[in-house]
This record gives sequence, C-alpha cells and structure tokens, in this order.
Amino acid sequence: MNWTETARSALDSLIERRTRSALTMLGILIGIAAVILTVGLGEGAQSRVSSAISALGTNMLIVTPGSVTTGAVRGGLGSSSTLTLADAQALGSKLNCPDIAEVAPVTQKSLVLTAGSANWTAPVAGTTPSYLAVRNRQVVAGQPFTQADVTTQAHTAIVGSEVAQNLFGSASPVGRTIDVSGVPFSIAGELNTAGSSASANQDNIVLIPITTAEDMFGQTGPYAQSVSTILLSASSPATMGAAYDEAQDLLLQLHQIRNPLQADFTITPQTSLLATASSITKTLTVLLAGIAAIALLVGGIGVMNIMLVSVTERVREIGLRKALGATPGVILRQFLIEATILGVAGGILGVGVGVLGALVLPHLVSQPISISVPAIVGSVLVAAIIGLAFGVYPASRAARLSPIDALRSE
Repeated sequence: MNWTETARSALDSLIERRTRSALTMLGILIGIAAVILTVGLGEGAQSRVSSAISALGTNMLIVTPGSVTTGAVRGGLGSSSTLTLADAQALGSKLNCPDIAEVAPVTQKSLVLTAGSANWTAPVAGTTPSYLAVRNRQVVAGQPFTQADVTTQAHTAIVGSEVAQNLFGSASPVGRTIDVSGVPFSIAGELNTAGSSASANQDNIVLIPITTAEDMFGQTGPYAQSVSTILLSASSPATMGAAYDEAQDLLLQLHQIRNPLQADFTITPQTSLLATASSITKTLTVLLAGIAAIALLVGGIGVMNIMLVSVTERVREIGLRKALGATPGVILRQFLIEATILGVAGGILGVGVGVLGALVLPHLVSQPISISVPAIVGSVLVAAIIGLAFGVYPASRAARLSPIDALRSE
C-alpha cells in the first residue's frame, strides 16, 4: 500500500466520521485563530505606539530639569527650575552644537480658556517658532507666530484642533479672540491633528510666544527666564548621538558641573521612549501568544483523545487489514496521516477565522490588528506538527495490535 492509497484511506476514514473530525479540528481552529489575533493585536499596538511617539517630533531630544530639595524633602525629576532661556539660546548656537538643528524652549501651565459663552481648560505652552519644526507639527489654517512676536511679547496664539472644536465648534478659529485666564489673545493659526501620545493629548494645546507666557505666568526673581523643558532636534538620525553629547557637555559647562552624575538636568532621546514602549508591547504580545498557545495544546490533546477512541473502535478493521498483509508500518502511517490531516485542516480553518477577525475587529474595538504572514505560515506548520505529535501514541498503539487478538475482539 503506497503513500497515495494510505492518504486516500485516511481521508475516507475521517469523512466517514465527519462530525467527530469537525469537533476535533475545532480545538485546533480556536488555538490558531487566537494566536493570529493576539500576535496581530501586539504588532498593531506596537505600530500605533511607534507612530504616536514618532509624531512627537523628528530626531528629538527632551531636556528636563533635575530635582530640587526643600528642607528635608526632595522633589522628583522636573521639580527644579534649572533650565533657562539662556541655556536654550546657547544650545541653538551652531558653534556650540553643530549637530543640533532646532531648539525650542517651553514653559507650560494649564489655564482656563474662554470664547464668548464657551470655556475650556487646556495646557498653554509658551515657546518659540522652532517648536513646530522640533515637534513635527504644521499650521493647517492661518499662520504661525514669528520671532518678531516673541520679541514684542505679542498676544497671539496657535490653537490645537480640540481647543478649536470646544470653543468654536465647526467654525474656523483663525482671527477669533480667546481669553487666556482673562487675558485676550488673537488666534493666528490652527495646528494639524496629531492625536494622543502616552503622555498627553497633542490636539489639546495652545501655543503662545514664550516671552508673553513668562509675563503671564508671573515668573520673577530666581524663576525669571526659567523654562520647564527644552526640546532639541538633531540634524539627522545619524547625528542623534553627537547631538546628545554636545547638549550634555554644554549644559554641564553652563551649569558649572564637573561630574555628569551630579547633573541638574536630564536628556531623554526619543529613541529611548520608542524602545521602552516597544519592549512593553512585545512583552504583552508574548504573554498573550503564550495564553493562546495553551488553547493549541488543548486542541492537540483533543486530537490524541479522538485518535485513541478511533483505534479502539477500529480494532477489528486493524486486525483484518493485518491478516490480509498490512504491515505495522502501513497501519502506523495511516493513523499518523489522519492525525496530521486533522491538524492541518484545523490550522487552515483557524487561519481563515483569524484573518477574518483581523479585518473585522478593528472596526469594533478601534484597535489596529496587523495580519502577520510569518504568524500565518508558522501557525499552519505548528498545527501540522501538533497533529503529528499527538497522533504518534495512538498510531503506535494501533500498529502494535496483534491480528489474532484484534479479530477475536467484539
């Protein structure tokens, strides 16, 4: 009996017991579909996080103040006011930092905005025109404020799309006036939509000239000219490391700090944020895929259970075939082929269900699900291996049956 005849015999046997075969394949199907969906969810989440972080800016470095100690109480990072406009201006010098393309100092507070009878609370960020280039933002309506507006402390603003929606509805905000904590500002432009990142809603923001913000926020005495953050943009991805070193060396020199471990500031590359977020999503993907793999294991146990039942029911058939000359190898081969067919068929059906779910579920849960070709191919191979592996014991048991004992059984 050659391989083709054995395969045909195995297929006929499965079709004859179609209900049992379908239920056996169901376990494999659920496991494969779960693996494809969990891997797709993980890759989709990773892509979404990467896009959100990339939208924060191009080749960006974030400089934040260090901690401050008041009495016996030590504050966290960012609680000090060690960064100033002078630091930002020095970092913007091509002589000092040739690999830094743009510098944007930022000082920010959450304030109440009013326009007529409408009101809204949003972060108001005082900054410079370089902010748009560093954060990879564009003004889609109107125009940005200029360096002249910074010099003259102009009361002009650029608003995010969420601020515009909540204060003016569907009407254009350009040319309108809003009150920022009672101080009137003319809206010069509206920012493009950027969505939410891990830290904030990028569309819920108001940008004003940094000199105007300092006057509004009442920064006097030791806090005059201080900023909450300095955003830097390297000239290219290849110069990120050089820009980081230049910024750190210059700030250590300006702050008269000799030991870098005692620095009163922190520089965070955008790549480190992306690496951290990617690591978290990868860990979650592995965890979810591991849970889905348990379903595959259960499906494999189901294959073995059904094959054992099949061997028990077909004892007389096995005995008759052996009496007619079938070798133990032929019997072993048939039962292994049956188990493999169950695994492969369940795997293919599981792939279909998984791909269908990946196409439909994003419309229901607002979460992207990637269709991973390696996951699909790997799932089918795993399904075949599971069917084969869990069919070995039942097939061996069938092959070892004595023809005389099998024919005597009732």
